Order: sequence, then C-alpha cells, then structure tokens
Amino acid sequence: MKTLEVRVPYEITREEIKRRMDEALVKAREEYGSQVGPINAAWEGDQLKVQLSAMGMSFSGTIDIEDKDLLVKLGLPGMASLFSGKIKAGIEERLGSLIAG
Repeated sequence: MKTLEVRVPYEITREEIKRRMDEALVKAREEYGSQVGPINAAWEGDQLKVQLSAMGMSFSGTIDIEDKDLLVKLGLPGMASLFSGKIKAGIEERLGSLIAG
C-alpha cells in the first residue's frame, strides 16, 4: 500500500479547522454515504483519523493539524495508487477551500 502525503497551509485557528472539518464530514456522509458506505472519523487531539470505502477499496488515513499546515496521510490500496496525482490535487483543492481564511 502506497502512502500519499499532502500538506495544506492554513491561517485560521485549530478550533475553527476542527469545526469546519466536522461540518464537512456531516455533509459528506449525507451526500456520499450511499455511494461510499460509512465514513468513520474521530478526533484524537489534533489528529483526525478517517476510514472509508469507495469503489470496493478501503481507505484509511489521518489529518494532523500542525503549526502552519494540515498534514494528510492517506493509504492508497492497489489500483488507487495509479490515481495518486488526481487524488492529491483533489485533496489540495477541497481541503484548501474548506480551510481558506
């Protein structure tokens, strides 16, 4: 399994990041839950652990709130690693717009 790492800079508070990410998870569960199955996510301090399935593959990863960046680490199973560039760009775009000042 390949691990994809993505860094996304932020300028808002850690609390605001958590609030926005929690809201985004609720929306994602409502919009995509029937397509991807359960989206499991839980905060442990400043780290969000996430697990979900999509297109028959299981994905798990973490999002760490570091001092100036969010660090996303996502395990890419088999065939998903072929699309790592598109997945990275999607994370940067979506997460970047979510936490934009």
